[in-house]
Amino acid sequence: MPALLPNLTEINAQLADQEATQIIQWAATEFGSGLVLSTSFGIQSAVMLHLATQVQPDIPVIWIDTGYLPAETYRFAAELTERLQLNLKVYQSEISPARMEALYGRLWESESVEDFNRYDQLRKVEPMNRALRELAATAWLSGVRRQQTAHRQSMQIVDFKDDRYAIRPILGWHSRDIYQYLTAHNLPYHPLFDQGYVTVGDWHSSRPLQADDSDERSTRFRGLKQECGLHL
Repeated sequence: MPALLPNLTEINAQLADQEATQIIQWAATEFGSGLVLSTSFGIQSAVMLHLATQVQPDIPVIWIDTGYLPAETYRFAAELTERLQLNLKVYQSEISPARMEALYGRLWESESVEDFNRYDQLRKVEPMNRALRELAATAWLSGVRRQQTAHRQSMQIVDFKDDRYAIRPILGWHSRDIYQYLTAHNLPYHPLFDQGYVTVGDWHSSRPLQADDSDERSTRFRGLKQECGLHL
């Protein structure tokens, strides 16, 4: 367990006007080898991967491979890993997709939020928790943004949860900021962006944005929920 920082309210106030790279630099100085980054290799993942590796090139990058990702995601991951020379740490569930389906069925086909939550716990949350333990992470960088979900609107740049710090350098960024950063650094969106996807996870629980969608996250999890469980 890391040493507790002084008042988080004061820290968040100090970081509120800082650039994303300055927040990452603060985290790298504060937590050293205990700092890790997570990525989904989703639509906008190149932004955080580039930002973090400009500050700390060898930062451990955790990728939770659910076994159900689109082929485009695997190719996108390979492209960015080579281009940015990522120190990639791939984690998967201890239960294979075939075994999970045999025991529990195709949980994503259910109309039950509980079944989706079980799926997320098995395929995402458990391997992420294992990754954080095995890598001795004391602080976890992620690319979540307030604009993405209702839950994230109340988040702070720095929180303390589950015995480690959660740090969100681009929490206040909007889609415009993402586009401008990707353009300025010649970085790609995920290939499915050109097919109308604004967020992408597993192939069975992601779809392109439609005109009658209430928000971007309604294209995930069959519209039954917004969060996969990793950032709750």
